[in-house]
Amino acid sequence: MRPVFAALSLGLLACACGAPQPVNAPLDDTVSAASDASADPMPEVIEEAIEDESRPEADRVLDASRHPAEVLVFSGVERGWRVADLSAGSGYYSRVLSTAVGEAGHVYAQNPIWVAERYPQSNQTLADLAAQRSNLTYIVNELASFDDAISDPLDAVYMVLFYHDTVWAGTDRAAMNQAAFDALRPGGVYLIIDHHAPDGSGLSHVQGLHRIDSANVLEEVTQAGFILERSSDMLANEQDPRDISIFSPSIRRQTDRFVYLFRKPEEG
Repeated sequence: MRPVFAALSLGLLACACGAPQPVNAPLDDTVSAASDASADPMPEVIEEAIEDESRPEADRVLDASRHPAEVLVFSGVERGWRVADLSAGSGYYSRVLSTAVGEAGHVYAQNPIWVAERYPQSNQTLADLAAQRSNLTYIVNELASFDDAISDPLDAVYMVLFYHDTVWAGTDRAAMNQAAFDALRPGGVYLIIDHHAPDGSGLSHVQGLHRIDSANVLEEVTQAGFILERSSDMLANEQDPRDISIFSPSIRRQTDRFVYLFRKPEEG
């Protein structure tokens, strides 16, 4: 049995993208930066997920800023995948992922205990969604403990707009990233999206501004054994100064965000 966990996308933390800009993180020559994920072919499973008539109108409103179709194309999700949505909030990504992977796949939607307690309405929305869908399991636990288990390795793990919160929440991020690595099959992907902080600022803005230096995420995740396969500027916004709170009226839902796709190396 392997530990299960998932990714956060609380609606109240949603952000919008602006004009594409280069990702400001150190990348080696083996990593390609995708500048326009919308240019990729749109698989039928993703079209079906985005057009799902059961999606709440509130989710659809956020699509313009979150670009879920492009994100799913970038991550390579396929029918039959087993995925974890870490800190899923009210289930924005859990819903589209469960449609995309179909009945042959499975989504494990997780919220940390403190998130479930602090946002009871979002927690109930996700619990209700899980009760309606046989291929979706909802879990409440601590990110670094992973007490619940799944029977098969995961194909992907998503963490959307939450990595910075693991810092001020005191999560053991080394254990969290190692758990992600261990739970994924060889070749599995770990997708992380978060708000850019100023380059070189490290972890100094995670609590006050709810931002994180992308270089710190890159360093911490690769220490677990992951390889940064590619990054994307699909959610970039050059108008974001990066030194104000993501909740500031001038930038809310318009933050400059990085999109990293890490991969667990194939065996051998």
